[in-house]
Amino acid sequence: MTNHAAPVPRLHGLAQTAIPQVIAVAQALEAGRVDEADRQLSGIAAAYPDHPEILRLQAGIQSQRGQHREAADSMRRAISQRPHDALYYNTLGTVLGAAGEFDDAIAALRRCCELQPDLAVAWYNLGVMLTRCVRHDDAVDALRKAVALAPGHADARALLADMLRVSDRAAEAEAGYRRIIAESPHAGMAWWGLADLKTMRFSEADTARLQSALADPRASDDDLIAMGFAFAKALDDHGRYAESLAALERANAIARRRRHWDSVAFSAHIAAITAAFTPPPAGADRTLGAEAVFIVSLPRSGSTLIEQILASHSRVEGAGELPDLPLVLAEESRRRQQPFPHWVDAANPGDWQRLGERYLQRTAHWRTRRPVFTDKLPNNWFYIGAIRAMLPAARIIGVRRDPLETCLSCYRQHLDNNEYTRTFTDLAGFWREFDRSLRHWLALHSGHVLESVYEELIARPEERIRALLDFCGLPFEPACLEFHKTRRDVRSPSAMQVREPLRRDTARAARYGRLLNPLRMALGMPLDS
Repeated sequence: MTNHAAPVPRLHGLAQTAIPQVIAVAQALEAGRVDEADRQLSGIAAAYPDHPEILRLQAGIQSQRGQHREAADSMRRAISQRPHDALYYNTLGTVLGAAGEFDDAIAALRRCCELQPDLAVAWYNLGVMLTRCVRHDDAVDALRKAVALAPGHADARALLADMLRVSDRAAEAEAGYRRIIAESPHAGMAWWGLADLKTMRFSEADTARLQSALADPRASDDDLIAMGFAFAKALDDHGRYAESLAALERANAIARRRRHWDSVAFSAHIAAITAAFTPPPAGADRTLGAEAVFIVSLPRSGSTLIEQILASHSRVEGAGELPDLPLVLAEESRRRQQPFPHWVDAANPGDWQRLGERYLQRTAHWRTRRPVFTDKLPNNWFYIGAIRAMLPAARIIGVRRDPLETCLSCYRQHLDNNEYTRTFTDLAGFWREFDRSLRHWLALHSGHVLESVYEELIARPEERIRALLDFCGLPFEPACLEFHKTRRDVRSPSAMQVREPLRRDTARAARYGRLLNPLRMALGMPLDS
């Protein structure tokens, strides 16, 4: 919720005939109708290219299109003209957050809350950013302020219910989601919260209510996307697999209207990173980083299970999906005024030492109770070469699962900012880049990178868990075999599943049979007959 219709003072300087159009743009953007907002704004922007409110709306559109640098530039131009307007800092914060610049996003949103403490949407957006930075307690405080100011704020209440799930309070979370739905049947994130409990099956009555909610004219595109994924889960629960895939296709199509994943640019970026760190550059002191265990993977591959096993050890803190590594690299890119990895060739061992120490400084909180911590941000596989240069003593675990199961699970999951999950072709392309990259780093850094295969862990748990602990330099502890008994916050879609004993029935592709042949074809796998 970043864009509300602007009050008249913000529209000062616009012709009276332009004002209704600007308000309509803001309303379309608020509802998630980016194409409509873009069309309506184009003519006004040509007439008023430097008007701060036009720039603010333009930033919102650019951000949703994935044009992050342009969006931030537009907002900074707007703020330079209106430095005391709280809503402008709110928009800047959400734009920076979408770009992954979480530190600056939090600073902008805190400034917004200082300027206008009663702006509920700013407290909500601050809660979202703090959640992404794994600052759980601060996030809860911000979200509670949002709800206190706006008791009907469904998204804030849904995110608070998510926090209950993180803390292993599933029954309370479910009750929270259902209260929201009772008041706002079209509240997409509440429906998705229910679906994401994983261990709960939708009833026939739930499915019917959800189908009705999808036709609610009050539903924004964001609601429709979230409800679409929840509806697909409900249909899957009742064995209606073809209908489930159709629901997923509709939800992903709505999301894809905003932004397409550029597979060519992505492949070129990964190739450039691989080339920059092959052969490995002279890096930091080889003892730096022994405290860190990186767990990298595609989403839905079993990485949360690996972290839960390690976090059951008395010496390991399971920190979750930390944003710190990409943020440290982004800081260096800004300092050098060159995008990563263009500056890698110019970096010397002292630079890598500085960057490694900066990462350890940022993550020091996770070593206050236990000496070793995990960082399981999935896409850190992009940066394995950088990890080896910055933190030579760190352990890196690459988690993989059957590609068909992985891609199907990603396709079924409502994942923010993972635009490669919208089509089978894009999913297969992303998986191939991961597969190629992980194999490369395993060969180049044998002894420092371990491959953990989900199916092998399921088949031979004690053997694979002992090997995992040995790789991490940790003595065996029986608690790691009974990981489901470990009580800790788990901040991932698998939060409920890793609190159960190891299951061997998690594969789903066979249920869909030939319906998944398009995905098999994209992956280059044999078709189901």
